Amino acid sequence: MLVKWMRCAVVDRHGFEQGQRQGAGLLDEPGFRGQGGGWSRGRPDVAHVFAFWENRVFYDSYMARTGDGATAGRPGAYRDAQVKLFEYRFDVKTGFEPEFTDADVVRVAHSKVREDRVEHFALMQQRVWNPAMAGSPGMLRGVFGEAPGHEFLVLSMWQSSAERGKYRVQSAERLSERAETETDVLALSGDVVQLEPSWTVA
Repeated sequence: MLVKWMRCAVVDRHGFEQGQRQGAGLLDEPGFRGQGGGWSRGRPDVAHVFAFWENRVFYDSYMARTGDGATAGRPGAYRDAQVKLFEYRFDVKTGFEPEFTDADVVRVAHSKVREDRVEHFALMQQRVWNPAMAGSPGMLRGVFGEAPGHEFLVLSMWQSSAERGKYRVQSAERLSERAETETDVLALSGDVVQLEPSWTVA
């Protein structure tokens, strides 16, 4: 499975949202699995969109035909668009499906990992982070993906922002020490995304 993550600064909120609501045509695309997104809770002008495809071949075929017009929104509605593609490696919790209808927020974590620590980083995700997240109240499902250049994405879906808040800072610090995250990671960024149900294409 291929995970596409787009993050951008929105200058015309109405125009951007209109574009997201016109994504129904994606349902007819071969290999399309689902799409959803919403607004950053920390920066209200930043939007995130997540799309899932069966594989890179289907996605490339779609892009060659459309130029991504179906998901871009109105021209001029946004700037500083950053698009990254990640290949699925494993679930964060079992049975991942790109479903957005039962989730309230998405937590996204993006890591750039030292070349000689890539396998250790992935192993710690499986042995330390995944069990902790899977055991957290309100955590529904998640996916761990990899991009060229030793970049990784952890995408987790949560039932509500209140439930996600129970995944506390102290426990995250303790888990980070156990996983030796500071040794593995060169750069780490993340966001909490308030999902907009009208953007969901599934």
